[in-house]
This record gives sequence, C-alpha cells and structure tokens, in this order.
Amino acid sequence: MKSLLQLIAALFLSATSLGQDIHWQPVASKPEVSYRGLSVVDNQTAWVSGSKGSVVRSTDGGRSWQACQVKGYEKCDFRSIYAFDQNSAVIASAGVPAVVLRTVDGGLSWTVVYSSSDTAVFFDGIDFFNKNEGIIYGDPIGGHLLILRTENSGANWHEAPASSRPELLDGEASFAASGTAIRCYDNNRIIIATGGKASRLFISYDKGSHWRIVNPPFIHGENTTGIFSTAFFNERTGVAVGGNYKQEQAKVNHVFYTTDGGSTWKAPAFPTRGYRECVEYLNKNTLIATGPSGTDVSFDGGVNWKPVSDEKGFHVVRKSRKGSLVIAAGAEGKICLITM
Repeated sequence: MKSLLQLIAALFLSATSLGQDIHWQPVASKPEVSYRGLSVVDNQTAWVSGSKGSVVRSTDGGRSWQACQVKGYEKCDFRSIYAFDQNSAVIASAGVPAVVLRTVDGGLSWTVVYSSSDTAVFFDGIDFFNKNEGIIYGDPIGGHLLILRTENSGANWHEAPASSRPELLDGEASFAASGTAIRCYDNNRIIIATGGKASRLFISYDKGSHWRIVNPPFIHGENTTGIFSTAFFNERTGVAVGGNYKQEQAKVNHVFYTTDGGSTWKAPAFPTRGYRECVEYLNKNTLIATGPSGTDVSFDGGVNWKPVSDEKGFHVVRKSRKGSLVIAAGAEGKICLITM
C-alpha cells in the first residue's frame, strides 16, 4: 500500500510539474469589453474582437496592441473574426445588426461586405479553407443552418442554397462563445458543432455540398447546453468541449475525444474541471481548453486533462496558423500570452 501511495504521489507531482510548464503572461486588459473573437496569423500578427465594436491588433507577437475601433458600430458584439495578415481581416457581429465588415488597411477603415435586416440572423463563427474561400455560419433560418460563402477573401459573401445547408432539429442552434464551433480544414473539409435541445457535429468533405452527422454524447436538451468548441488534428483524431454555461461546475463530462473521425467518442479518465468554451491543439499531443472558470491542458491527445490556471473569465484560446504563438482572450478585455 505504501508503494502504491508513493507511486500515486510521484505521478501527481509529475503531472503538476507538467502543468506548470505552461506559463501565462497578461499583456492587456480593458474592463468594459468582453473578447470572444481571436485570430492568430503567425508569430507576429494577431487580431482580437468583441463587445462594444472593439477590435485590437498586435504586430509584435502580442506584446502590444493597437485599437482598431469600428466607427459607427460601437454597440455591436463582434464575436467572430478571421485575419489574413497584419492589414486584412473580416469580422461578423453576433445579433442585431447582422453585419460582416472587412478591412485591408490594418483597421483604419472598415467596409460593410454583407448585411441583413432579418432579426433572426445571428452569426456564430468564421473560418477559411485558404486565403480566398471562406465560410460564415449562424443560427438556423427557416430550419436550416445559415451559411455564407466567399471566394474572394471576404470581399463579397453569398448565402448557400437551403438544399446544401444542414437541417436542424427544433431547438437546435449553435454557440458564438469562442468562434471555434466551426473549423475548415484541407481546402474542403468543414466541421460545425451545434447545441441546445440537440447537440451534434456536421462534417462535410466537399466544402458543404453534403454533410455527415455524428452525435458526441454531450449534455443537451436546454438552450444553454451542448458542444461549444471542437478541434481536429487530422481526419480521425479530434476533441470537443462544452457543457452548460449556466452550470459551469456541473458533474458531467465536459470533454470527449475521438480517434475514428467521430464515429465513436470517449470520455477522458481525468476530464476538464468544468464547462469549457474553446479547445485548441498546440501540437499533436498537447491541447488546451479554456472557459470562464479556468483552463486545462492535455499532454496525451485529450485522454487526460490537468489544471493550468484558475484565472477566471477567458473565452477563447488560439494558436497561430503559421508558428507557435498562443494567445487567450476573454472578459474584462483580458489578453494573455501562453508559452510552454
């Protein structure tokens, strides 16, 4: 028994030291703003967006941030953002007015590239396959998931026909908590997560012409429950996180992983400590998941999770598409650099 206890203690100390290898460096705060949109381009360039029409940009690896306020849209909540480089980005509002804007001059000016007067339009996320082709998706319109497409780097957007948009169940929608319930991969693969009274993953291998539906075993049934974020390392290996945002510490599984492309899902032996809004791969084996109550890390592809930080209020964490820069953002305008 003594040997067993010593082994458990050694494993715990080892796990603790691993968790401590991830360091948080606060670099910005703005108490009146909540950030949920985050796009990290490379080791130098990152953009963050959120409430009160706020957009900020860094071109020095996150050490300093410049405001790119969208004039005339100070009441908008820009929860979705995709940046191409230090000059160009696309943002979408969550709620009314439903607008998509684009800048090509580093946020000095913004152009409306899509708008809708339909009060039911609610954008949940943006992602791009490549520098030209991208997707914006939102809550269902007429029973079908709203999907907009662009083929010219976001300069113009058009609504996909209803016949190619997934049909959702009654009470099923999606969450704009971190902009990561949509992922575009490999120039043709899309993964979209839904939640509410039903919570599913819609996977397309042909840019959204056809969809495969998978059903991770997440809590659902209420409009506050379901999958909030998903990330795949390749076609077979992926992780999804979520829960109930009104019951952050509920004793249910808030994270599941798959190794067969979503056909089956497993619960970790040691899960995240509660509801999580965003999950991101840092490398093949390392993932980080964050939410309002804290942040956790996995070093074995999502099989086990351990605490990283009890810092409250973070909504999104992203790794650069080209490089190693990792940034987290959230409530009270908090932005942190994360290093390993």
